[in-house]
Amino acid sequence: MRPATIFLRMALRRAARGTGSSEEFLNRSRTAMIPTPDLGTILGRIPWLLIGGIALRAYMPERTTLDVDIMIHVHDEAQAKVAFQSAGYTITGPPTIGVFTAHPCDGGPPIDVLTSTALWLTDAQEHPTPDPAGLPTMPRRYLLLLKLQAGRTQDLADVQRLLRGTSSAERTEMRAIVARYAADLVEDYDALVTLADLEYGTI
Repeated sequence: MRPATIFLRMALRRAARGTGSSEEFLNRSRTAMIPTPDLGTILGRIPWLLIGGIALRAYMPERTTLDVDIMIHVHDEAQAKVAFQSAGYTITGPPTIGVFTAHPCDGGPPIDVLTSTALWLTDAQEHPTPDPAGLPTMPRRYLLLLKLQAGRTQDLADVQRLLRGTSSAERTEMRAIVARYAADLVEDYDALVTLADLEYGTI
């Protein structure tokens, strides 16, 4: 059993109704205070999407993060590296294919780039959610899937907030996506729906 699943079962046993963040906090205006390079100019016609902590500001109050994380299709990786280098970035990364970091020469925030072959990525790139700065962000349904797959404590908390206030139709769609691309995580998804409703209430 995944550690995240064990954690969720513990959380379900202990969760108290109405213990989530206040409505005033969660309903406040969206902001885009974290500086983000002009990725549209740097990457040109290469499709990209904000993911990670910075992507959450499209759906909830912004939280501080030191990283700018994006996702591109794996077939755009080589071209993206050239584009970053042409813009003065230094490319580093682990030997693992599919992940690299672009470091600006001015000491600004690094750009962590995740490449993917996910079957749903084209749909996500064609239907991005704009964040408060108008930047293309991973749609809620796929951002939820990514965070569910990551399974860290903060990611699970983010999934709960992504579920807050969603309709029954949206939840059915998101559950279908989880079932299709990560069937082993459906139990975790269902647990997080229950926790979200306990902490934030139902719509």
